[in-house]
Amino acid sequence: MNFAEMEPLFESVPGLVIIDTEGKTLYMSQQCADYFGVDKDSTIGKEIREYFPETTMIKNMNIEKPVVVFYNSYLGIGISVNFPVFDENGTRIGIGEYDVVQNSEVLYGLADDYRGFLDGVLNGQTGHLTTFDRTRYTINDILGKSLVMQELRRKIISTAATNSTVIISGETGTGKELVAHAIHNLSNRRQEKFIKINAASIPENLIEEELFGYEKGSFTGALDVGKKGKFELADKGTLFIDEINHLPMAMQPKLLRALQEKEIDRIGGQEPIPVDVRIITATNEDLKELVRRGRFREDLFYRLDVIEIDTPPLREHPEDMEEIIQSIIEELNVENGLSKVGVDDETLTELKNRYWKGNIRELRNVIESAMAFSKDDTIHLTDLDSTHAGKKVDLDALAARGNIIEQAKNDAEREVIMKVLERFNGNKTRAANYLGIARPLLYQKLKRLNIKE
Repeated sequence: MNFAEMEPLFESVPGLVIIDTEGKTLYMSQQCADYFGVDKDSTIGKEIREYFPETTMIKNMNIEKPVVVFYNSYLGIGISVNFPVFDENGTRIGIGEYDVVQNSEVLYGLADDYRGFLDGVLNGQTGHLTTFDRTRYTINDILGKSLVMQELRRKIISTAATNSTVIISGETGTGKELVAHAIHNLSNRRQEKFIKINAASIPENLIEEELFGYEKGSFTGALDVGKKGKFELADKGTLFIDEINHLPMAMQPKLLRALQEKEIDRIGGQEPIPVDVRIITATNEDLKELVRRGRFREDLFYRLDVIEIDTPPLREHPEDMEEIIQSIIEELNVENGLSKVGVDDETLTELKNRYWKGNIRELRNVIESAMAFSKDDTIHLTDLDSTHAGKKVDLDALAARGNIIEQAKNDAEREVIMKVLERFNGNKTRAANYLGIARPLLYQKLKRLNIKE
């Protein structure tokens, strides 16, 4: 085959490389050479694995038709096509490859677009829009170009391809629910329900009813028709259990049985009910430590901990701060009818240097407050509320009061709650809504943190 004659065409194909049956390079486009960071001419005659060890071309040497392949290398996540190469006599001389996606960011958008396309096709087939519970977020809502955020998105895409149980761990305000939404939206369950429950916001005596439901007449006050629990509502879809670390010990064996047997028992029910549910959980505490302290069952932990995803705190990727702040400002502009364009350099530096105990959730509160005080279209350092986040941690004072980590968490939580209550003049219903928690849970926190009502 005369590659020189084909070069004008070949050079327009991204990531094009052709090897012979022994794995030696016959041709490489300039774009592909630039992508690998190698000299194009020096690759000719070289074994491809010298500069591309992850290649699937050797394994696919004898394919009869093009196949799609996926890569996850130091260059990022990519999608390519392997195709057989024949000479003018029909004799196989090797295999070629070209890229469909070379950039991880493009892949995230492509995955989201494809999900939307499939959803549209299915909606068209049924003749009406689906009306069940849906998610608010997709993988495109997970911002940041830092390595830790790229790795987070990679894990989400990989996890979405499975039906395994997932534990999403991370500090308060790092976006654990957002990750759960993204996993569901990329999964083969995306057309089914996404049901969520917060284990910390439901009184202990009601948690079984919420999870598993009840039959009619099971107890005084029960509905005449009974009630489906979250497991039944999520059948064929995804059940997201937030703050799983607060699940009462008495409920843990029942959850374990539901996971193992794939069936649940309603309160007062006579027969088990089969369910097909993917479980995603979230925790802001170390479950392994809770197991060690006897606060969480070890067998349930290992049943849940098939895949674990950590959401990084804001301080681990400050290089993403500017993008996150800009996104928050644009969102708040829409919500509040404002037209702020951003923060000045001095303010950005200050925000990057702060210690964000509440992470992105806390950052959003600070930005919202600053936007309210800002007198022009830009947020300045003087617009920031000095009583908000970012104070230095007094380690000696914390140590004198016992467990440093627990005290730091309590202090951060107390500060946020008191600030929100102040904002809403002590109105607990509005404060609970703003914090995204149930009103009974707010009362529990007020008592635990010794906040005077």
